[in-house]
Amino acid sequence: MENEISKSTANALPNDRIKLNVGGKLFETTISTLQSGGPDSLLSTLSTRPGHDPIFIDRDPEIFSVLLSLLRSNRLPSTARGFSKQELADEALYYGIDSRIRDAISPPPLSGIDASIVSTICPASDGLVSSFTAAADDGSVCTAHGGQISFYDHNLTHISTVRTHLEDITSIRHVWPDVAVVGSESAAGIHFYNFSTARYIESIHWTDSTDPRIYKARVSSIADSSSQIFASFDCPHRENCILSIDKLTLQISSEITRQSGSASKNTVPGKLTWLPETGALIGSAVTCGAFGYSGYIRMWDPRNGEVIWETSEPGSGRSSRFGDSFADVDVDVGGLTLFKVCSKSGDLAVADLRKLGDDPWIYINEKNPSMRFIGGASNSVLHCYKSQVFVGRDGSLEVWSKENNVVGEGLYRRNFVDKVEDSKRGVIRKIEGGGDRLFVSRENVEGIEVWESSYFSGAILV
Repeated sequence: MENEISKSTANALPNDRIKLNVGGKLFETTISTLQSGGPDSLLSTLSTRPGHDPIFIDRDPEIFSVLLSLLRSNRLPSTARGFSKQELADEALYYGIDSRIRDAISPPPLSGIDASIVSTICPASDGLVSSFTAAADDGSVCTAHGGQISFYDHNLTHISTVRTHLEDITSIRHVWPDVAVVGSESAAGIHFYNFSTARYIESIHWTDSTDPRIYKARVSSIADSSSQIFASFDCPHRENCILSIDKLTLQISSEITRQSGSASKNTVPGKLTWLPETGALIGSAVTCGAFGYSGYIRMWDPRNGEVIWETSEPGSGRSSRFGDSFADVDVDVGGLTLFKVCSKSGDLAVADLRKLGDDPWIYINEKNPSMRFIGGASNSVLHCYKSQVFVGRDGSLEVWSKENNVVGEGLYRRNFVDKVEDSKRGVIRKIEGGGDRLFVSRENVEGIEVWESSYFSGAILV
């Protein structure tokens, strides 16, 4: 008898039908459909079970109907809208097809031209987000609000919230899957927290027993590589530095640079970026006073602390641009390009990090008069992500996309991302990309906006 059952199972064909009883509701499909979930999935295992009676599964039949439709057509049906992403993900995990549902519910590749707001992440308490960081691989995000850290996974489902010992958090970086490192402009040190276990791990301070001016050093910016964490520290007496911290030991590896004084060329870096391809660290600082904007961009070799390249404004670049200092700076890590937005003209400029010199900037001109920016860029923020440059000007959001087969000043084209009503939400304070999403926070506005492209956008040939 057992031999007959084994023989019937072995002779089963991909198009043979199989019946399932899920939560009291009968489903009929083919063996090939169940096996499309992957050889390690529960459904693939059930497809080889002998016998002709329906196989009973004590799960939700309505969600199973959605998952079965996904296996049949490789896309979610309209009925999927009746369930949350987390509900679909939990059921898919049970059946062993979580990778399929993850691909199905993930947004399409981010294109700033057709992106729109799809949701807002708003913490349950202290809804004003002071800082956040997004994971480039899956679009999960860590938010800092008040003295708390909240983590949202790739489905933007709230996973946990940790209360820290800080009253406010102004810098945050997701350095391990379960660990965030934070700093505050009102409290000394850099601090590590595990948001899965809600546990404080460690604090690191910048100290120097030979220099009494080095005390109560606060963190201004954080970046990391695969093995190091880089943090810029600033003391009340305007002493500042960048420390390199070993990820394995959580010990200070080196002091990359130390600066002193209140001059704009010596202020603490407010933004740090690690370049994996070159192993260099880029830092920038921008200050605004009675005479306008000033600042510097500097590139270091973290191994020896030497300055590879630097520029400061005003004081460098084209003579016609003197006095039009940058309001913000960012790095396209993948493209090895550096971008700045000018404070007076609002113009965007790009520099090739492989061809830096005294005047490496190419200024990108808007050739469409109706879209040309008029006025200063006093409330401008810049972010490079997926070969696109996102610029926030006051409350409006725009994207500069690279044109194919174009060189020189016309290599980028500008488009507005938001609508008029979107721009009235408030002044944009931070933009950051993660996965195929763009996250935007605004001044005195609770939560973080989530921007995604649509599967139904784009040109249609007629």
